[in-house]
Amino acid sequence: MKKFILASVVAWGPMVAAADPIAGIWQTPKDDNGEYGHVEIGDCGAKICGTVVKGFDSTGKLLPNAPLTGRKIIWDMENDGGGKYSGGKIYSPERAKTYNGQLHLSGSSLNVKGCMLGFCQSGGTWSRVR
Repeated sequence: MKKFILASVVAWGPMVAAADPIAGIWQTPKDDNGEYGHVEIGDCGAKICGTVVKGFDSTGKLLPNAPLTGRKIIWDMENDGGGKYSGGKIYSPERAKTYNGQLHLSGSSLNVKGCMLGFCQSGGTWSRVR
């Protein structure tokens, strides 16, 4: 049994250690109403995606029935190296539109951009929660 457990740890160890640096919980900037969310970003197969896991009102109070909770707002992103991610889509709740996405990770900050027809607009800087 000990050999099996050791073999499992050796086999799975590199996969666990190889988690993408963008993986975690990220706080979005406040919208026009002062509300914001927490988005969990992680692997979706071979690509990166992000799902809203919590919503907060302008006072920071948790919104238990926030309409976007559970919604995937980032999908099909690929790690281009150097903290840059592209190739996927980003959904903007404020505009109710989907854009070609670009992400740039720098420490505990994530710069988010949405692009359409070659024009890119900032989706703000997200902050790492954990």
